[in-house]
Amino acid sequence: MTDIAKAIAGLIATEIAARPEQVRAAVDLLDAGATVPFVARYRKEVTGGLDDAQLRTLETRLGYLRELEARRAAILQSIDSQGKLTSDLSAQIARVMTKSELEDIYLPYKPKRRTKAEIARERGLEPLAETLFENRSLTPLTEAEKYLSDDVPDTKMALEGARDILAERFAEDAELIGRLRDYMERKAVLRARVIDGKQEQGAKFSDYFDHAEAWSKVPSHRALAMLRGRNEEVLAVDLELDADAEGKYKPAETMVAAHFGIRADGGVADQWLMDVARWSWRVKLWLHLSVDLMGRLRERAEDEAITVFARNLKDLLLAAPAGNRATMGLDPGIRTGVKVAVVDATGKVLDTATIYPFQPRNDIQGSLAALTALVARHKIDLVAIGNGTASRETERLVSEMLTMIPAPKPMKVVVSEAGASVYSASETASNELPELDVSLRGAVSIARRLQDPLAELVKIEPKSIGVGQYQHDVDQYRLAKALDAVVEDAVNAVGVDLNTASAPLLARVSGLGSALAEAIVAHRDANGAFSARKQLLSVSRLGPKAFEQAAGFLRIRDGSEPLDASSVHPEAYGVARKIVAACGRDIRQLMGDSAALKTLDPRSFVDDTFGLPTVRDILAELEKPGRDPRPEFKTATFADGIEQISDLKPGMMLEGTVTNVAAFGAFVDIGVHQDGLVHVSQLADRFVKDAHEVVKAGDVVKVKVLEVDVRRKRISLSMRRDASPDRHAETAQPERNAPRPKKAAQSSPSQGALGAALSDALRRSK
Repeated sequence: MTDIAKAIAGLIATEIAARPEQVRAAVDLLDAGATVPFVARYRKEVTGGLDDAQLRTLETRLGYLRELEARRAAILQSIDSQGKLTSDLSAQIARVMTKSELEDIYLPYKPKRRTKAEIARERGLEPLAETLFENRSLTPLTEAEKYLSDDVPDTKMALEGARDILAERFAEDAELIGRLRDYMERKAVLRARVIDGKQEQGAKFSDYFDHAEAWSKVPSHRALAMLRGRNEEVLAVDLELDADAEGKYKPAETMVAAHFGIRADGGVADQWLMDVARWSWRVKLWLHLSVDLMGRLRERAEDEAITVFARNLKDLLLAAPAGNRATMGLDPGIRTGVKVAVVDATGKVLDTATIYPFQPRNDIQGSLAALTALVARHKIDLVAIGNGTASRETERLVSEMLTMIPAPKPMKVVVSEAGASVYSASETASNELPELDVSLRGAVSIARRLQDPLAELVKIEPKSIGVGQYQHDVDQYRLAKALDAVVEDAVNAVGVDLNTASAPLLARVSGLGSALAEAIVAHRDANGAFSARKQLLSVSRLGPKAFEQAAGFLRIRDGSEPLDASSVHPEAYGVARKIVAACGRDIRQLMGDSAALKTLDPRSFVDDTFGLPTVRDILAELEKPGRDPRPEFKTATFADGIEQISDLKPGMMLEGTVTNVAAFGAFVDIGVHQDGLVHVSQLADRFVKDAHEVVKAGDVVKVKVLEVDVRRKRISLSMRRDASPDRHAETAQPERNAPRPKKAAQSSPSQGALGAALSDALRRSK
C-alpha cells in the first residue's frame, strides 16, 4: 500500500471512528468488487465489524479523497513544468485536505488568459509596483513619472498598471484567501429581494421578497427555495458583508491591507496601497469568494436535502408489509372511473375491472355489485385504496360494500399511490403486464405495494416516490447515487425470494444488476423454480464472484437445502452443520429452536476462516431463520366524515400516517387529500432537535388539529399532549421563510401537499 493510500485510510478511520487497518481492509474488498451490503454482512472478521453506515461514509470519502489526490498530483506536475515548484510549496500543497484549499494555492500558477497585470508587466511597470510596495516613504506620482514611455503616456496609466500587478498578487495569496473565507463564513448575510415587476408572477416566493439571514445558518429548504426563485428570475439573491460597518474602510478591506503590512495611517505610498487593497477586495477577492460561498451554500443545502430524502426513502422501503394475501387494488378516479385489479398472494394478476360510482355516471349499485363479486370470487383479504383524487369517496364506497358481505371481511387500507402513474407508463410495467392497459397497471401497483412495499417500490425511480424536498433542484447524479445506495441496502437487509422476485428487485441484490437479474428470471421461466442456491451457477453469465456477492441475500423456501431459506452464506454452511451436529438434531427441527441454540458456546465453532462475529450471526439466523427486519404491519384509520380540508376543525383528534419527514417537522396524511404539518416543536413534550428522532415515514400517529387555512390549503397539527389551538395561535409568528416547492413528478395530491405546507415550516423556530 502506498503512503498516499495509508494517509487516506488514516483520515477516513478518524472520521468514521475506526482503526486504519479496518479501513484498509474494507477498501481492499471494495476495490476488488465487493458491495457494501456483502462486506457489512459477511466480512465482519476482515473489517473488524464495520457496519453499513460506516462503509457508506467510507465509500463516499474514499472517492472524494482519491479525486483530491489526483488533482494534487496534476497541480504539482503543472507547477513543476513551469519551473516554479519549491520544497516549501510542495510541502504546502501536500498539507491541504480540501479541494478549495488546493485550488487557492494553485491560483497564482494556474494558466490563464492574458490579464491586465500581464499587460502591465509587458509595459515594464513591475519595478514600479515593487518599489511602491517595498518603500512606503515614496510619492507614487513622482515615482510613476520615471516609467513613462510610448506605451505608458501618463502617470495615471503607470499607477493603474502597478495597481493591477499588486492586485493580482493580493488576490492570489492563499493564506489571505483562507482568512477572508473564514471571515465571510462567520459574517456574510444571504439577502433575497424580489425583482421589480415579478411580484405577481413570483407570488409563491413572497416570503423572500425582502429576506436576510446569516449565511452560516441558512437551512437547506430555505436555501434551495431562494436559489429556485433566482433561477426562475423572480428573486435577486446575493451575499452581503459588513453592510452596516462604519469608517472609511470596511473590515474586509482592512484585512487585506493588514496582511501585507499596509497602514491606513501611514505615508503617501501607504495611502495609495490602501486604495489598492480596497480595489483588490472589491474587484477580485469579493467576487471570487462570493461565488465560492454561494456554491458551497448550494452544496450544503443539497447534501442535507439528499440526506433527508434518503432517510425518508429508507423508512418507506422498510415499511411493514401486509404479507402474502389476496389483495384488491383500487386506483380512484372520478370521470375516468375507479380502476380495480385483483392479485393473488404472490402478486399475480387474477382479475381487473373499471367501475364508475361517481359523476357523471353515478353507478353506485353496479360498482358495489362488481366489488362484491370480486371479493367473493377471489377470497380477498385486503383492499388497497390509492390516496389520490377521490380516495375518501372510494374508501366510503368500500366501507358500504363491506357491510353487504358476510364475515370474514377483508381489511381496507389507504395506500400512498406516489409513483404509481410513473410505474404504469414504464418499460418495467410494460414487460410485467403487457396485456393490461396503462390505466389498470396503477391499480396493480397499489395492490402489490400493500403486500410488499419494498418489492414494488424498487420498480419505480426513487425520485418519483415523492418523499424528498426540492428534489429537482439538487444535483441529480448525486441524488440518484445516494438513493440507489439506500435501495440496495434496504433490499439486502430484507433479503429476496429467488423464486418469486421480479427482475427489478433482483437487480438490487448485491453483485447482480439488471443483466444478471433478467438472466435469472429467464432461467427460472425456462427451467422452473430454483431448488437450491448453487443452481444459480448454471445461470448464463453468473460466475463465482457474482454468486459469492449475491447468494447470502437470496432465499429459497422449501428447497432441497434448508439453509437456503436463511441468510447464512453458502460459504459458511460447514459451520452451520457443525452447530447442528453439536445439538444432535435434524437441521429442520433445530431451526427456530431458541432454547437449544442458546445452550451452545459460539466460541466452540470458531475456526481459521470464520470468527466469532460470523458464528454469532449464524446462531441468530438459525434461531429465527429468514427473519424480516421490518416492523409489524398496521395502518391508520381515518375519521368518518372528515374527507376534505374544510371538514377539519381546531381541536380535532385524528389518526394519520407520516408521509414525509424534514428537519423542521413531519407531514401527516389524515385523509383529506392534503398533508398536515407537525412542526418539530409540536412533535413531543420535550425539545426535539431533529424530527427523525421521533417519527419516520410510514409511522401511524395520533395528532391534534391546531390550525386550518382552507384558502392556502395548510394544516397545522400537533403530537404534544399539552397541545392547544389557542396556545398555538398565541405563540405563532408570521412566516417569512419558505415558499411552496413544486410537486414531485407524478406525486399524489397528499404528497404534493409537502409544498403547500412548507410555508409554515419554520413557524416559531426563530
